[in-house]
Amino acid sequence: MKTIDEHIKTGQFKNAYLLYGDEDYLKKQYREKLIKALLPEGDTMNFAKFEGKDISVGEVIDLAETLPFFADRRVILISDSGFFKSSQEQLAEYLSEIQETTFFIFVESEVDKRSKTYKAVSKSGAAIDFSMPDEKMLTTWMGNRIKSAGKTISREAWQEFFERTNDSMDHMDKEMEKLLSYTYDKDSISLEDVEAICTKQVQTKIFDMIGFIASKNLPKVMELYHDMLAAKEPPIRILALIIRQFDQMYLLKDMASTGMNASTIASKLGIRDFIVKKNLGLARNFTMEQIRQLLEDAADLDMRAKTGLINDRMAVELLMMKYSK
Repeated sequence: MKTIDEHIKTGQFKNAYLLYGDEDYLKKQYREKLIKALLPEGDTMNFAKFEGKDISVGEVIDLAETLPFFADRRVILISDSGFFKSSQEQLAEYLSEIQETTFFIFVESEVDKRSKTYKAVSKSGAAIDFSMPDEKMLTTWMGNRIKSAGKTISREAWQEFFERTNDSMDHMDKEMEKLLSYTYDKDSISLEDVEAICTKQVQTKIFDMIGFIASKNLPKVMELYHDMLAAKEPPIRILALIIRQFDQMYLLKDMASTGMNASTIASKLGIRDFIVKKNLGLARNFTMEQIRQLLEDAADLDMRAKTGLINDRMAVELLMMKYSK
């Protein structure tokens, strides 16, 4: 991100930019920044965009070789092409000798850093990973947003907001917009405001459910389960999310037992610190043997549900009843 900001500030641009990673909000922001900086507003003659897996490389190169029309630059935006996950030798070769008036912006979710196209962009352009920022950066980002609106937020309210929205910056941005509108006549955002307006993610409900399983609170477990069913969540998906959560807890608990701290584990697994800390805290309620046994039972119920031996809704209920009693 700093790379693009610096290029925009100095006006010294690379001829190819690859914006990749799982944080769509950031990719969108920097895609628009680049386009705005490279082209005069309203210049549609020298801007082209391609999207999807069926893009013709030959057509793209032909366009790239065309001089801009009464302008200094031609900009080509290519999104979700898959060019950086497979061999694209023709494009990789061209990226090393791009027409100096042509500027590519590639926006991709996944890349293979071993691919020739990725290496070509890295060498002659800029390949930038847009992953979800850490908790500290997100707190600063939203804190500035709240301050700009002339408001404050209580610690409890922020913690609850963060729990409910931290799956993506786009989700966080939209939920904060709702929250600021809801509290338009107030100077401070309270926990009650967050609970009233911000929807819990399914993953957060699963986390809460496992907490109640640990405390053997079956009524609360069933209440959350029925909430998810009422929200049209398929029982088999709920079971899959439970399995995924316990799988992650087992792995984190095993790594922590070797002496690794949360930051080291997060770095090795490529996930955020706060997720590791949160799951390790929950995992302390279970022994390794308990987690292993639950996973075996869950896998068995999942197989029986998928093969029609048992109703999928009943499969989830049986698992919850066994471990919440």
